[in-house]
Amino acid sequence: MDIKQTPLYDFHCANGARMVPFAGWNMPVQYAHGIKAEHLATRNGAGLFDVSHMVQIELSGSGADAFFERLTPTDIGAVAEGRVRYSLFLNDTGGVLDDLMVARLDGNLHLVVNAGRAQHDIDHLRQNLDAEPKSANTKINVHHDKALLALQGPQAGAVLSSLGLDLDGFRFMDIRRFELHSIPLVITRSGYTGEDGFEISMPASTAVEVAETFMATGKVTLAGLGARDTLRLEAGLPLWGHELDETITPTMAGLKFALSKKRREAADFPGASVILDEFTKGPQRCLVGLLAAGARPVRDGTILLNDGVEVGVVTSGGFSPSLDRPAALGLVDAGLADTGTIITAATRGSETPMTVADLPLVPHRYFRG
Repeated sequence: MDIKQTPLYDFHCANGARMVPFAGWNMPVQYAHGIKAEHLATRNGAGLFDVSHMVQIELSGSGADAFFERLTPTDIGAVAEGRVRYSLFLNDTGGVLDDLMVARLDGNLHLVVNAGRAQHDIDHLRQNLDAEPKSANTKINVHHDKALLALQGPQAGAVLSSLGLDLDGFRFMDIRRFELHSIPLVITRSGYTGEDGFEISMPASTAVEVAETFMATGKVTLAGLGARDTLRLEAGLPLWGHELDETITPTMAGLKFALSKKRREAADFPGASVILDEFTKGPQRCLVGLLAAGARPVRDGTILLNDGVEVGVVTSGGFSPSLDRPAALGLVDAGLADTGTIITAATRGSETPMTVADLPLVPHRYFRG
């Protein structure tokens, strides 16, 4: 498979990035200062991430809302102009095909989907569009000519304001058009770190200029995939293939908020019977935070035990720079999901005690205005 490059590939190399293959793309995993420094710079200031590997898709036409709703549990009619919503593509057994962001801008739906599931999602949309005659007036436009940057951290807003962007009234999960040095930008106040932040879409040809403008402020640190993963782990945010997959339901993953009340009452979304049963009775397994005893991180895929019996699995594990200790996310049997419960991880050579902790492990600091 050919490895793709984002418009910022040369920029990353010039700035000392260590590049690695990720989801079919050549991406920066870290820069010279390392993952911990990038992580803490984002938590305390502002970090800049290239997320151009994620795919931007636009749905337009009078049937777009109804078409999108057939694939998700979202009441898309309740998403006002200029607002963003977290959503999920579901299968008929309630599993998650992918998670995504959907926004309404200029009356159209703007989707951002995960790089590793992008082709799946595009095929899923097109196949369902072709199978539904009523959707003939819906158009799917995949924006391969766009780049996407994420500016994250408590100083991110101040950086944008210092560059002349008017953020007055612009709050968490808003989307708006801006202009920077005559470059058209579409910005959402959202991100994948648990901090205040912005995801910034622009023409691919302008990505380097925008990134260099941010860096020229002297208040921004370049950050790679490594810091992005540790930040989202601390924030308790799911990653498809870890906390989400086609066998894991939204209720198991702690995503009840993504199931719109109107859609629950109508029970008209894929996998509704399974998901609503879990919504009422509770799922057999739940996503929890886990804090490991000792200094050794417990990695993804490690089996969790209680009295020698398998009771769960670590879905994401590593070291938390903010907590300065090993931390993880895991799916555990519901009866053992209470905060403070101690279970063990079947690590090589010995078992590691793990304490169930509330999510997020580090509090969210979104700007809600």
